Amino acid sequence: MMVKQEVHDIPTSTGLMRTYLYRPKEDGVFATIIFYSEIFQQTAPIARAATILAGHGFVVLVPEVFHELNPIGTVLAYDDAGKDKGNEDKFAKPLESHDSDVEALVRFARSQEFCTSQVGSMGVCIGGHLAYRAALNPDVSAAFCLYATDIHSNTLPCQPGNDSLSRTQGIQGELVMVWGKQDPHVSGEGRKLIYAKLEATKRSFTWLEVNAEHAFMRDGADRYDPALAMEMYGQAVDFFHRFLR
Repeated sequence: MMVKQEVHDIPTSTGLMRTYLYRPKEDGVFATIIFYSEIFQQTAPIARAATILAGHGFVVLVPEVFHELNPIGTVLAYDDAGKDKGNEDKFAKPLESHDSDVEALVRFARSQEFCTSQVGSMGVCIGGHLAYRAALNPDVSAAFCLYATDIHSNTLPCQPGNDSLSRTQGIQGELVMVWGKQDPHVSGEGRKLIYAKLEATKRSFTWLEVNAEHAFMRDGADRYDPALAMEMYGQAVDFFHRFLR
C-alpha cells in the first residue's frame, strides 16, 4: 500500500503532543499502532519504520515522547549532544505522564473515521519500554517491544511501586519481547528478571533473543542488521494483523 502522512498536535494533560500520523492512501478503516521512538524522537529512521508499518495496512502514530521538555518538532541528532539531551529527558519525565499520553493517543485514534477501535503499541529502545508500559492501558491489546531499556532496572522516574516491571500483572493483552543478546543496555540478568516476572504473572507473551546489538533496527547505524530488521518487521506485521482484528 502507498502511504500518506499527516501531523497532529494532540492535547494531553501535560501539553500539546506533536504526533506524526502515517496511514494507507487507499480508503478504508485500519487498526492503530502507537509507535514509540528512541530518546531522539522522530528521526529519519523512525519515520521510515513507521512508513513500513503503515504500508502493511495500519494507522501509525509516532508521538514526540518528550513533548513537555522540548519545543514542538524537536529531533535530536545521533551524536553525543543528542544522546545527552535525550537521556536527560528520559530521566526527567515520569512514567505517569507517559500513561496520560497513551490515554490521549487512544482517544485521538478512536475519534478518526479511518481508525478501527483496535490499538496496539510498538517501540525501540526506550520506545520498547513505552510500548510495554502502554499495554497497561486496557485499550491497548497488543505490544511488540524491541530491546526495551530500563524495565529491569527501574531507572525511569515514577511513584513508588508504579514502575513498569512491578505493574506487569496489569498487562492484559498479548506481548512480544525481542532482545539483542549483545546489547549492553539490558544484560542477560536483566532479561531473566523480566522473563521471570512475565512467567510469574502468567502473562501471554512471546520471547525472542537474537544475536544482535542494541539498535539493530536503526538503518544507517553501525549496528544495523538489515536482514534481521526485515524479519522483525515481518513478525510485527503478522502479530498486529492477528491481534488487532
